[in-house]
Amino acid sequence: MANALVQFRVDESEKIEAIQICEKLGMNLPAYLRMCMSRLVQEQGIPFSMKLASEEVNPGIAAMKKASLIAAERGIADMTLDEINAEIKEARK
Repeated sequence: MANALVQFRVDESEKIEAIQICEKLGMNLPAYLRMCMSRLVQEQGIPFSMKLASEEVNPGIAAMKKASLIAAERGIADMTLDEINAEIKEARK
């Protein structure tokens, strides 16, 4: 299989930041781009997420955000405190 050259333009500061992130993940930018292209073709979509752990992430806040999303999905995000307490009381019976 012949290799093809792919070129595109990006903002210089974005490129530098991308290089730094790839280095922290233990790879270089060309390896990351090849990996993305291969997986994109294999999966017919973007099947993965690679993120650096943020020191600012608070597990409690993350849990509350997840709970808020679940509540919104289930249509109970607008419950009052009295309604929540009644649900808890009923569940404890």
